Amino acid sequence: MPDLLDWRRELHPDRVAVEVHGVATLTFAEWSAGAEQVAAALHRRGLRPGDRVGLVFGARDWTRFAVAYCGVLRAGAVAVPLSERLAAGQLQHALTHCAAGAVLHGDDTEPPAAPTGTPVWPVADLIAEPTTGPELPPVRPDDLAQILYTSGTTGQPKGVGASHANLTAGAPNHPRRLALGHSERFLHAYAIGTNAGQTMLFNALTAKAAALTLPRFTPVRFARLVEAPGTGTLFVVPSVAIELLDSGALRGRDLSGVQLIGSTAAALPPAVAARLAETFPAATIVNYYTSTEAAPAQTTMIYDPARRDAVGRPVGGQLMVGDADGNPLPAGATGDVWLRSPHPRAYYRDEAANRATFRDGWVRMGDVGRIDADGYLYLTDRHQDVIKSGAFKISTLEIEAVLHEHPLVAEVAVVGVPHPVLGSVVAAAVVPRPEAAPEELSLSTLRGFLAGRLADYQLPARVLLLEQLPRNEGGKVLKRQLVGRFDN
Repeated sequence: MPDLLDWRRELHPDRVAVEVHGVATLTFAEWSAGAEQVAAALHRRGLRPGDRVGLVFGARDWTRFAVAYCGVLRAGAVAVPLSERLAAGQLQHALTHCAAGAVLHGDDTEPPAAPTGTPVWPVADLIAEPTTGPELPPVRPDDLAQILYTSGTTGQPKGVGASHANLTAGAPNHPRRLALGHSERFLHAYAIGTNAGQTMLFNALTAKAAALTLPRFTPVRFARLVEAPGTGTLFVVPSVAIELLDSGALRGRDLSGVQLIGSTAAALPPAVAARLAETFPAATIVNYYTSTEAAPAQTTMIYDPARRDAVGRPVGGQLMVGDADGNPLPAGATGDVWLRSPHPRAYYRDEAANRATFRDGWVRMGDVGRIDADGYLYLTDRHQDVIKSGAFKISTLEIEAVLHEHPLVAEVAVVGVPHPVLGSVVAAAVVPRPEAAPEELSLSTLRGFLAGRLADYQLPARVLLLEQLPRNEGGKVLKRQLVGRFDN
C-alpha cells in the first residue's frame, strides 16, 4: 500500500485525492508527507512492525484518517479502522481483541477510552513531528496490513485481517488505467471502519477522480454535491438511495453529469434500482455483492430489467454455489454461496471461525443462492434469515423486493417471528413514505397488495410500522433487533 501512495505522489503531487466538503482537502503530496511523519513518529514512540494501531475517526476527519492509515502501514504496523460512533463496549472489544499497541484519533474526535495501558494520541501531534529517525523496515506483500471488524449483525464482531497483497490486488500500474476516468470526483457517504469505507480509501489511491464526502450526511447536502460540476460517480448503500429518492432533495436538479451509481453493503432492491435508473437516465446503475471477508472478490450487476433479481457475475475472484461440504453444485441448483479472491483474508485470532468460513481460499458468504446457466448469481436469503414456516422455507429477500414495489413503502425488513404451530411466520417491519396514512399500510391492505404476487404462505402475518429501521454503521438492517418489537 505505501508503494501505491508513492506512485500517485510522483504522478500527481498537487492533485486533490480526498476532500471533506467545506472542511479539508488532501493532495497526494500532502498525503505522502503526512504518512511519512506519522510512520516516523510511531517508530520513535516504540511501535514496531506487526503492532496493531486503532484508528478512531469520524466523517469530518477523512483526510486525517487517510494520512494516519497510510502512516501506520508505512511503519509496517497494522491499521485497525474504527468509527467514532461505536459504543464504548464495542470499541473496547475491538481494541482488546486485536491487542492494540496504540490508538490514534482525529482532530474532531474525542479521545477514545482505550484499554488500560494503551496510549491514545491525536494524529495531528504525530504529523507535527519531524520525520528524522532510523530508516523504517520494508513492507512485504504478505505482511498483515489491516484488521476490519465485521458489522456484528449475526453475533459478536470478528476481526478480518487483510495483507498488503490482498488490498492491492487489481491495483493499476499505468496512468491510463486509473479508475473512474469519467469523473473529476466520486461522491460517497460511507462510514470509516466499514469495508465500503475502505474501498473508498483505496479508490482515492487508485482512481483518476478525487474522493468527496460530507462531514455529516443529509439528503439535501448530498444532492447539492450530486449536482455540482465534476461529480460523475456516486457510491451509496440502499438505505441512502431510498432516502435520497424519497426526500425530494433531487427534484429539479440537473443530474445529467452522473454517469455511474454504485450500491453496496446490502442487496439493492430491484424496485429501488429501477427508480435510480429513472431518476438518473444518464447513469449506469451497478450493484456490488461482496463481504468484509471476501474482498476484493465480488460480483457486479449492471441494472438490467430482464434480470431484476440477479446480483451479477464475479469480478476480481471466483464464484461458486456449493453443498454443505463445499462441493460445487450445477447451474440452477440452490446452495451455499462462496467467493474466492487472490491472497484471501482470514479472521484474526479466531481459528474456529476460520474453519467454518474459509476453505482453500474460498469464503462461505453466509448466503443461500443459485447461479443460472449464464453465470449470474441470484440470492435466496441469508442463512439465518430464511423463515422456516411449517413445511416451507421462505426467502425474506423475495418478500422485501415485492413490498418495495408498493408506492407507499419507503423501506421494509422481513423477519420470522415465533408461532406455536408453524414454528415461525412472516412479519414485515415497514417504514411508510411521508404521504402514507397508517390505514393504507395495514396488514389487510398489504396482504391484498401481495396476493397474486406471492404465495399464500409468503404473506405477512404481522405488520409493524416504524419511523426508521435499526441499522449498523454500514447501512445493514439489524434484523435481530426487529424480532422482539413484534411482541410489543
